[in-house]
Amino acid sequence: MHAPQHLRYSKEHEWLDEAASPAVVGITAHAAEALGDVVFVELPEVGRAVVAGEPCGELESTKSVSDMYAPVSGEVVEINDAVVEDPALVNSDPFGAGWLFKVRIDGEAEGLLSADEYAAFCGE
Repeated sequence: MHAPQHLRYSKEHEWLDEAASPAVVGITAHAAEALGDVVFVELPEVGRAVVAGEPCGELESTKSVSDMYAPVSGEVVEINDAVVEDPALVNSDPFGAGWLFKVRIDGEAEGLLSADEYAAFCGE
């Protein structure tokens, strides 16, 4: 399983690059593979306050519709318009061009997993 070491992961399969400013959020390759072909992405609006662990958008694939959860609390400051126009980016490059939104984190990012912990969580 590919899980970049510099990112942190939620148990809901989102990743967070908190070294970026503002922090960047996406879903993992593991989640993208499990979803199948993503055909629609609903992202939180810019300016929306998101709360760690709560739904903030949806991903629709050819298999199902899944909630997307905020890995941290904060304010959404940018969304990835490219992924809205081409949801397949979530499948083809989940850790790169398929990022979902940027967030200005309130407080500390807590309860997230390291890459190794996430791989173990996924049973790999």
